[in-house]
Amino acid sequence: MPQRTDQLSVFPAFFRVEGRMAAVFGNGDEAFAKVRLLLNTQIRIVALAEAPEADYHAFLIANRISLVRGPFSPGQVDGAILVFAATGDAAADRSIVAAARAAKIPANAVDQPEYCDFFTPALVNRAPVAVAIGTEGAGPVLAQMIRAQIDQLLSPSLGKLAELAIGYRKAAEELVQRGAARRVFWRRFFSGPVADAVANGNLPQARRAANGLLASTERVEGRVWLVGAGPGAEDLLTLRAQRVMMEADVIVYDALVPQAIVDMGRRDAERLSVGKRKGCHSKSQEEINELLVHLGREGKRVVRLKSGDPLVYGRAGEEMAALRAAGIGYEIVPGITSAFAAAADFELPLTLRGVASSLVFTTGHDLAGDVLPDWASLAVSGATIAVYMGRTVAASVAQRLMAAGIPAETTVAVVENASRGDRRLLHGTLKDLPDLEHREELSGPVMVIIGDAVAGANFEHSEPLMRHVSVVQEFARS
Repeated sequence: MPQRTDQLSVFPAFFRVEGRMAAVFGNGDEAFAKVRLLLNTQIRIVALAEAPEADYHAFLIANRISLVRGPFSPGQVDGAILVFAATGDAAADRSIVAAARAAKIPANAVDQPEYCDFFTPALVNRAPVAVAIGTEGAGPVLAQMIRAQIDQLLSPSLGKLAELAIGYRKAAEELVQRGAARRVFWRRFFSGPVADAVANGNLPQARRAANGLLASTERVEGRVWLVGAGPGAEDLLTLRAQRVMMEADVIVYDALVPQAIVDMGRRDAERLSVGKRKGCHSKSQEEINELLVHLGREGKRVVRLKSGDPLVYGRAGEEMAALRAAGIGYEIVPGITSAFAAAADFELPLTLRGVASSLVFTTGHDLAGDVLPDWASLAVSGATIAVYMGRTVAASVAQRLMAAGIPAETTVAVVENASRGDRRLLHGTLKDLPDLEHREELSGPVMVIIGDAVAGANFEHSEPLMRHVSVVQEFARS
């Protein structure tokens, strides 16, 4: 099985170290740095050094850290739960690691990743809250840059707020119903008047606010968010979508939503696939409506995750109607629709002054019928047409548009898997579009953009839509 590129080679974990011992070997800066990091914890530090440098020695004395002088011997690792080899001598550090491993004690050798059973992270300390950043040895500078960004995001009072929360944990477990109600309680605790009072240094007021939250707990009403997952790239998901996905008890998602985006939800949220693909519908729309209503009535907080934008060919209207009829609250979280992602992939202006001032969204199946929609006259006058289409109706779409008066030489841009790493770009003209039906290798969602403005796109990374067929191939077909 090929190794996935998104898997870590290390497992991040927090060790319980209170009252335990760490051994740090070394005389100078490397050992000094390890000791400073360990002082963020309640571990007992023993420094082992033959001749500690003056500033390091003074630091050990000032912080009442035990110092053992003398050359290294394997028995010095006994009793430690962590060993740090930071002598500055690579060979000496390897000997220390070998002794630790023989005693089955995790060890870390400075600047020798192959002799590290664990890596020391860059640490953001808001005790009892800690954020540890690791790079698997890629470089301390990168970790420190990330640490600085996170440090700015977290309130200095976060640790005090977390300490207060520990004191209310037992009461919350006894008084607040497990599940959605308890999550709502803690969200309010950490982001409302309680947190504000702690930030202002007023702990008595914070306790009064926390007691008020406990006294006012009641059954949480269900709520549904209709969330646009965007065209597929994870970094095009909106911040609001990410937030509500982290609050959801249940994530109900479509087949076109990539698994990587589904996985961005809360880890313990229930995930329900209602994926609908052509010829393979796991649930009907009516069943999906009933599911959302059922979950809402159970008091669940539900994210209905849809590809693109929920209001663009997402059948959100039917789901909203069902939720309204059932009296269940809901909210729309917009997403980036595939037409915009496809245009961005092509660096394509959807509107262009003096060329195209209108934009039409439609589906290929709407254009495949006997009667053209009312907007067809706009297309003839130069509007850009963004077609959310099935590849199998490309010929009928092209034929109908040309019959309506759109020139056969009108530029066409085609994108499979818009915004994603595996996207594929093709370009041509309207008369070339029927060839799309023969592109059986295009198995992902396809967007087609048609219009005079498309000529302004960047075709440097796209391939011709019409494939050239040799005379020999044509003869063989006949």
